[in-house]
Amino acid sequence: MRLKYFLLVVKDIERSRQFYHDLFGLEMILDNGGNMILTDGLVLQEEKYWKGFLGKEIIQENNSCELYFEEADVEGFIEKLEGYYPEVKYVNRLMTHSWGQKVIRFYDPDGNLIEVGTPA
Repeated sequence: MRLKYFLLVVKDIERSRQFYHDLFGLEMILDNGGNMILTDGLVLQEEKYWKGFLGKEIIQENNSCELYFEEADVEGFIEKLEGYYPEVKYVNRLMTHSWGQKVIRFYDPDGNLIEVGTPA
């Protein structure tokens, strides 16, 4: 068995597709109308359908998991992030861990937590 996909619940699937394309270069593989598969195993699911499947409310910014990306030029990534999405909500701006890794954490437009760090 292997992990194949990671699903994120989003309010506006097209806005989220654009966000993940602009910042991380992810491309759409398949659009199932309310469910979209992107490269690297990321799946976007529109909130209205997910709520229907689960019968429960969606809790944004729950901080229970994060998407983690590595980028050697994290400062350059921050410039791109702030250029495309100046309204981004940060959890923490650029910081350096005691072991020397630089990281930032922020939310996507739907409150899903993202970390971008230099290779450890």
